[in-house]
Amino acid sequence: MFDIDWMSLALPFAYITVLGGSLYTFSTIYRKRKAVQSANLEPWFPPHLQRNIYLSLLHMEPEAGQEKAPKIPDSVIRAALLRRAVEDIRRIIQIRTSKQALNTLLQRGSVGEDLNQRFLAAEKEIEEELRDVVNEANALAPGWGQAIFQSANEIAANTILRTRLEEIEGRVEADKQWWEKRRETIKEDFMKELEEDSAKGSSTKAVSDDEAVHVEHTPASTPGSAKKKKKGKN
Repeated sequence: MFDIDWMSLALPFAYITVLGGSLYTFSTIYRKRKAVQSANLEPWFPPHLQRNIYLSLLHMEPEAGQEKAPKIPDSVIRAALLRRAVEDIRRIIQIRTSKQALNTLLQRGSVGEDLNQRFLAAEKEIEEELRDVVNEANALAPGWGQAIFQSANEIAANTILRTRLEEIEGRVEADKQWWEKRRETIKEDFMKELEEDSAKGSSTKAVSDDEAVHVEHTPASTPGSAKKKKKGKN
């Protein structure tokens, strides 16, 4: 039998093991990095228009031929920051609503890690956005940072309520037309039932009259026949 030198084979086996582990680690890191890059390329939310408007008003540049930029009233700046906070409230609600559903899909394996990375990036972005809004509010008016999101939440709730009322009002005319058609259908069915009941009542009355006439024409016993019966008995 051949003698196997296990000591000389240990080094190649160790090299293969280290190489396999390195490849596995590299592939894992690469997939995670790819997911992060995908999250950066495809943000969870669309561009923050309200934030861009606020920053544009805050850093207004002078027009051509002017040395200074036009002065933007503080009330306009505050209104723009408040609209920015309202949009942040809407995004917070969307994040909280999507989080539980996303975790369930991840546990089932229905979605990939790239979607989870996008969601985590969106959470981090909204946290930084909230801190920035609070700092900006305090810079405009000391102490406003503690109340700006309360006001924004009320505005967002009123906006949602107004949208629902508009949807309901938009369906009023359609519901009214449906009810008119439904009422006409009910009326027609009711009239048909009345006509059928009336027809049944007429046929029943006719049968009763025929029976009454038949009873009236039945021949009655004459007095003579009654006397004959009495004589026969005697």
